[in-house]
Amino acid sequence: MLEPIRSPLRRAIAPVRALFVSDASAGVLLILVAAAALVVANSPLAEDYDALFNDYLWPKETFYLNTLHLWINDGLMVLFFFVVGLEVKRELIAGQLSSADKRTLPIMAAVAGMAVPALIYVAIAGGDTQLVRGWAIPAATDIAFAMGVLGILGSRVPSSLRLFLLTVAIVDDIGAVLVIAVFYTAHLDVMWLAIATGIFALMVGMNRFGVKQFWPFVLVAIALWFAVLFSGVHATIAGVLAALTIPMRKGDGHSMLEKAEHGLAPWSAYLVVPIFGFANAGVNVLDMTTEQLFAPLPFAIATGLFLGKQLGIFTIVALAVKLGIAKKPDRANWMEIWGVTILTGIGFTMSLFISELAFAGNRLFVEEAKIGILLGSILSAIIGYVVLRLTTTHPEDSEKYDEARQATP
Repeated sequence: MLEPIRSPLRRAIAPVRALFVSDASAGVLLILVAAAALVVANSPLAEDYDALFNDYLWPKETFYLNTLHLWINDGLMVLFFFVVGLEVKRELIAGQLSSADKRTLPIMAAVAGMAVPALIYVAIAGGDTQLVRGWAIPAATDIAFAMGVLGILGSRVPSSLRLFLLTVAIVDDIGAVLVIAVFYTAHLDVMWLAIATGIFALMVGMNRFGVKQFWPFVLVAIALWFAVLFSGVHATIAGVLAALTIPMRKGDGHSMLEKAEHGLAPWSAYLVVPIFGFANAGVNVLDMTTEQLFAPLPFAIATGLFLGKQLGIFTIVALAVKLGIAKKPDRANWMEIWGVTILTGIGFTMSLFISELAFAGNRLFVEEAKIGILLGSILSAIIGYVVLRLTTTHPEDSEKYDEARQATP
């Protein structure tokens, strides 16, 4: 007797529950943090907000990281990149990128999903040589945001598409890290670079010789971060390099890498990234003119994220399936695949990070870039959600669910 009542109740509260479970929670938290940053930046607290993150703590000659903003971007975010590195290594060794047949489609999709937005950006903003440095801003996908939208949709979306989005975003992260290391390194200090290389070699040796405790890796990783910081390569690259040295070999049933990822991932998702988001997403739109809001820079970024991402990824997936290079994600129709490719246009964390590097010292361009990132990400999240909501069928109604997929090529 209670089941007919319980079932409608469960359906009614399902969207609310979805906000607080696994895939959705980290993404929703980021949305709330970004909204809070925008509200504060456009309130009477705007000056306090700016002073909190940008006032000097000490002279730059004393130590390079002399603002809270720099400590967050060059220090705290190392943990985020460390977790990204752990995830990438696990996927390459034992996950969805461990074999050629598994990684072919995600790699092709990620490359196209980075190249097309960059080309669109250059086509729109490339006339201004000052803006060209921002070409990589719309090339990044935010895993937490995108997976958060899928989490809100619940089990309506086939698990194969969740896996596809996750693996594309992981490869996208690898590409973003390489872009930061190669294109956003202002200068190189050969001595510090040599020291960093030696420390990295030491960590590789610790792995090879079977160091079983995690804390020695942590201590040496801090030294690696310090050396990379002064080498001219962006300090967060140290996080990725350190992660690649963490052993994957099984010890007591779990590897050191798996334990580290399991322990650190929540800190990264629920503390580090939200702090970074709050420190970087705030932009005073009230003081901006209409010309600034629709200037080439924000327009190029928003267009690259919203149109470039879906165009590049969907086209390459369709071509790969048509030519027999890869298989279409299991139980997914083309409308659902399109909806997921729209979600890849959510570029928050990495896009904001790259904009700070691309336009370091030019606050106007950084602020305009934030507008473009937020606009492109919001459009991608809303339109992607609507497309998936309208084109997916809840699996509880199994006959309708299977018929809908069989009827769609």
